[in-house]
Amino acid sequence: MSGEAKNGGTEGQTITGNSGHMKRTLQTRHLSMIALGGSIGTGMMIASGSAISTAGPGGALVAYSMMGIMVYFLMTSLGEMATYIPLTGSFATYCTKFVDPALGFAMGWNYWLNWVITIAVDAVTSGVIIQFWWPQFPKWIFSGFVLLVIFLINYLSVRSYGETEYWLSIIKVVTIIVFLIVGFMIIFGIMGGQGPIGLKNFHYKKAPFVGGFPSILTVFLVAGMSFQGTELVGITAGESATPEKSVPKAIHSTFWRILLFYILSIFVMACILPYTDKNLLSSNVQDVAMSPFTIVFKRAGLAAAASVMNAVILTAVISSANSGLYASTRMLFSQAREGYAWRGFGYVNKRGIPIYALLGTMTVSLAIYLLHFVSANAYNYLIDASGLSGFIAWLGIAMAHYRFRRAFVAQGHQLSELKYHATMFPFGPIFAFVFCMIVIVGQNIPAFIHLDWDNILITYMAVPIFLILFCYYKFRYKTHLLSLQEADLSRSSRGEKYITADGKEIK
Repeated sequence: MSGEAKNGGTEGQTITGNSGHMKRTLQTRHLSMIALGGSIGTGMMIASGSAISTAGPGGALVAYSMMGIMVYFLMTSLGEMATYIPLTGSFATYCTKFVDPALGFAMGWNYWLNWVITIAVDAVTSGVIIQFWWPQFPKWIFSGFVLLVIFLINYLSVRSYGETEYWLSIIKVVTIIVFLIVGFMIIFGIMGGQGPIGLKNFHYKKAPFVGGFPSILTVFLVAGMSFQGTELVGITAGESATPEKSVPKAIHSTFWRILLFYILSIFVMACILPYTDKNLLSSNVQDVAMSPFTIVFKRAGLAAAASVMNAVILTAVISSANSGLYASTRMLFSQAREGYAWRGFGYVNKRGIPIYALLGTMTVSLAIYLLHFVSANAYNYLIDASGLSGFIAWLGIAMAHYRFRRAFVAQGHQLSELKYHATMFPFGPIFAFVFCMIVIVGQNIPAFIHLDWDNILITYMAVPIFLILFCYYKFRYKTHLLSLQEADLSRSSRGEKYITADGKEIK
């Protein structure tokens, strides 16, 4: 981490010599599927069942609906900034430009750390999943194969990443659509041989709401983890061919698809499986047979349900790792261009790939993966350290957008200049900020009540890590909250250039 302070920030390094430029070659369909695929993973296919078990069918639907509304406000905030200033560093750079360089520094490293850990976890998970078919097959061989594949995808070109995510996401989307069709056929008695089920499980015992608001608050984290990944559209905006068109379209279409998929999927699960069903408690990918998706397919008489769902879950894990490597590489690249990391990470090869940032990120993820074999405790602590990182990133998006819009007006700009407008400003970013804070603070209230410090540390470890990064930079470079007139509304990032597919530089 290097850089020299300048007006409360750092002087970015312009990479010259043989350095190439970022290329904007991602199409609207890529951005839509990247955002969609980033949110449909094991959290939906396995862990969503635990939400019904914890809060009941009504509580789960309320939690996912509220989280979905919050994410909608958040993504429109990101969309407004990303459309006007499409940058690779996305919200971390926006925090630097509109709030405080120290916040941008901390946000960038927080997000990078979150994804490099996720890549390692996904690699471990893929090795576990493959043993469903071949129990004796060494897990580390397949995990290593997955790491190699996602590295090659990201090494070739940004378009290869976009195409891969597009088709992996298609698989997940088709699976959910089939699940919904089969589920409703079971509910209406067309399949399953049990006659119409209707809504009887919504009134079973303590349903529809179990445990009241505390249980709903607990489910917020599960719901939030499931929705995380939608912010990837902000990262990809810097390499989108037409960000002013692609970003708004991707955000709107993706949000409604995700909300529809999640709400309808949970509704189907809740109708078919009572909240007391022990199978809903499973959140482990090793228990693919206990996935609500698998159980529903089995109820319909589909014998190969477990094997098919295992293949889909493996697809979701590989997709997550692939997106994680892309996002963390771009964030490290942006950190270098802002002067927050070794400037070599800002080098771009002639194919438009920040190759050293890719190698650096891959090396760290591989080290974390190997730590799994050396010290399981250290590995688990690293996982815990990233637990709330996604919510912290969302806080950064809300803060950056609030300041961006106010600075935009204060500096004499007209809102008509913005090609995309966030929904219900300033309510949107304020609501998202407050909601995320409530979710973060409320993650483990019982641990505070009983002063269980070990549990508190495990749950909230991401928070002190973020604060240490923020305070380190703020005190070292004596940064300050930028005034509205100081906010940098220039539509570029220091030392960063973009080239279209036909070789033209974008100003």
